[in-house]
Amino acid sequence: MKKRVTLTFPTNIVQMPITYRLAKDFNVAANIIRAQVAPNQVGKLVVELLGDIDEVDAAIEWMRLQEIHVSLASGEINIDEDICVDCGLCTGVCPTQALTLDPETFRLQFRRSRCIVCEQCIPTCPVGAISTNL
Repeated sequence: MKKRVTLTFPTNIVQMPITYRLAKDFNVAANIIRAQVAPNQVGKLVVELLGDIDEVDAAIEWMRLQEIHVSLASGEINIDEDICVDCGLCTGVCPTQALTLDPETFRLQFRRSRCIVCEQCIPTCPVGAISTNL
């Protein structure tokens, strides 16, 4: 079972080894997609949790008991083709190559099936053509 979640940590929990505890205590693998973590600041992780459905649910419940805000990421990336200028800047930050430029037409191609909704493309787009419906 696979679930993509966003974890928001209060400042007093940001130093806790969450991914280690998920693996050791719950047998849940945590694939970190995006991280914004710094000492004495609110931390944010986008992770994909992999494991047995009961173990994943138990891990999520444990994180909530630790005062970690857990929200399910179920949205999709949207590209407004009327605004997009096919500059290709988003292709350089896309970790899964869901965004590419067609080598013949130089038009942006979006392979939704490869997208992990890491949102790295959103701030990269100079014209604001990329958004999410989370």
